[in-house]
Amino acid sequence: MAFNSMRVFSSFLDSDAWYKFKGSPLTVAAAIIAAVMIVGSLLAPVIAPHDPFDPRSIDLMNSLIPPVWSEDGQWTFLLGTDDQGRDLFSAILYGTRTSIIVGFVSVGIAVVIGIIAGLLAGYAGGFIDGFIMRVVDIQMTFPSIMVALLIDGISRSLLPREQHDQLAMFVIIFALALSIWPQVARTVRSSTMVERQREYVMAARVMGRPATIIMLRHIMPNVMGPVLVIATINFGVAILGEATLSFLGVGIPASEPSLGTLIRIGNNFLFSGERWIVLFPGLTLALLVLSINLLGDWIRDVLDPKLR
Repeated sequence: MAFNSMRVFSSFLDSDAWYKFKGSPLTVAAAIIAAVMIVGSLLAPVIAPHDPFDPRSIDLMNSLIPPVWSEDGQWTFLLGTDDQGRDLFSAILYGTRTSIIVGFVSVGIAVVIGIIAGLLAGYAGGFIDGFIMRVVDIQMTFPSIMVALLIDGISRSLLPREQHDQLAMFVIIFALALSIWPQVARTVRSSTMVERQREYVMAARVMGRPATIIMLRHIMPNVMGPVLVIATINFGVAILGEATLSFLGVGIPASEPSLGTLIRIGNNFLFSGERWIVLFPGLTLALLVLSINLLGDWIRDVLDPKLR
């Protein structure tokens, strides 16, 4: 097992993908930034100097302390504090973790739904193809933010008020996944329509393989390249979508802040002089999404034969 892993790693180091990766300083920098931010956020309970969600560790006397390099800054709070006395650096770590989890899970759900719908539409054709594609067309006529706001409004009207904050993360994940899956479905459908004409698919049909086996074992591995590119790019889009909804006050509640929630809180102090409260979460969001998008461009360049 270890020998096979070493062979795979050695093959990757000799591949065109690694050559293009190390030959692009921008991509290397994006990978380092994304890795540091993702690992740091996932290890937030370990490396964060304070727990911003523990009321026992919050002191209002520490509110609105500027960053450490300012005249009134303190080394205890590297990036300063907010109006509640919470350490901003710790809050950013925890908030980034929430945003990454929401983006990853929503994209994962969208990819699963999109692959299933795209395989069925592209392989079966006929009525099934027409029905699925009309659903996709209708879905894509609505902006993703409008879909998310609609889902949030429906959930708030159906769920008891005391459960709004508890289920807010699940609602926003479902809303984001609902707005992303049509792109995946259309891409998988077009690739499936090409692959189903290949000789290996025809041979599998002649051998009497079930359609489910043909789609999952033969066609799906050959259509995953474009899906990986779409998933990577939409990972950044989902993080931005969550931040937008949280900034509008319909996303993650303040009790479980994300980057969007931190930006919304800091926006209230933008013109009162405490700009660091909105500046650092905003920069974190921009760097995270930019690095993910740059990695998505690199994956597209590697997997697209027309760009080689």
